[in-house]
Amino acid sequence: MNQMQTDHRRSQLSTRVLLFVVAVFAAVTLPTAAFGAKSLQERYDDTQAKVEQAQQKEGVLTSQISTESRQLATLTSEVNALKSVEARVVAKLEAKQKELRAEQQKLNRTKTRLERSIAILEMRLVDMYKSGEPDLVTVVLASNGFDDLVARADYLQEIKSQDDRIVVSVTQMRNEIAKVVQKIRKARDAIKENRLELKEARESLEQKQQALAAARAAHQATLASVSEHREKLEGDLSDMSAQIAEQLGGYVGPIQPGAAGFIWPVSGTIVSGFGPRWGRMHEGVDIAAPSGTAIRAVKSGNIVLASWYGGYGQYTCIDHGGGLSSCYAHQSRFARTSGRVSQGEVIGYVGCTGHCYGDHLHFEVRIGGQATDPMAYL
Repeated sequence: MNQMQTDHRRSQLSTRVLLFVVAVFAAVTLPTAAFGAKSLQERYDDTQAKVEQAQQKEGVLTSQISTESRQLATLTSEVNALKSVEARVVAKLEAKQKELRAEQQKLNRTKTRLERSIAILEMRLVDMYKSGEPDLVTVVLASNGFDDLVARADYLQEIKSQDDRIVVSVTQMRNEIAKVVQKIRKARDAIKENRLELKEARESLEQKQQALAAARAAHQATLASVSEHREKLEGDLSDMSAQIAEQLGGYVGPIQPGAAGFIWPVSGTIVSGFGPRWGRMHEGVDIAAPSGTAIRAVKSGNIVLASWYGGYGQYTCIDHGGGLSSCYAHQSRFARTSGRVSQGEVIGYVGCTGHCYGDHLHFEVRIGGQATDPMAYL
């Protein structure tokens, strides 16, 4: 009897010790698990905020690049226009130079004539100095009769006329030479000045064009870096979302590839297809899955609706751009209700809210708001 009592007491002591250990373990483990879940949620929220910041920065950079591209296109047009004008001025300068070469040839001929005329005039002056210019009295006295007098007078007048013509010709040619030289200099200087102004304007525009192109290239590189960083953050969000779902008791199945760049929202069996059903249009497909199964975004996009929506119950719609959207109905609860989500990120959990007859996901694909058969994407 004493032995039995002793064994009983030992058993009670062992039970108490075991309960104490369990209590201590629970006291330590449960807060740690709660802290871990809270820390993960905090990291999720921080990462989501970083994703939104990256999206805003992407928007600013995209807008800036678009503005720079328009400005660059304008500068390029202006540079091309100046090049065209400059080409016309160069052609004009070449034509003017050709014209001036002809004028130069004409000038050379005029100089030759002038030199000949000056030489003749010099000879006449020398002759007049040596022989003395005969006057009318000398001619009358030296003439042999009236006929000889007339002939001598006519000869004297012809000599004088010839001298006058030489003087006039020399004067005219000198004036002509001066005018041609002035015309050549004026035209050449004007064209050169115009060409220089065009060249300076074009070079200034080309410098602005190069600077703007360099700025745009830098912004494009920054945008690529920001986009890459955002995509990495979205991948981290997807992983953390799956971890949170597991901690909350939701089953996260493997990602199942679909078509057209989609993935399946849940892994399961189609229990009701797209088309007429029970006298009305069934605008999606029903995928059977256990309650609490995590629902993934089939493609990256922005959440545009996450609320109770009549017979759909807890209902989420994601806009993927280009008029394409996907919707998820009858969720037991939401994991995300706003912002951008990446493909594969958990957005909610399977349930049976709204009008339904068992746990499943009602999945829709809409183009321009009109429902289309989701099987083309799954």
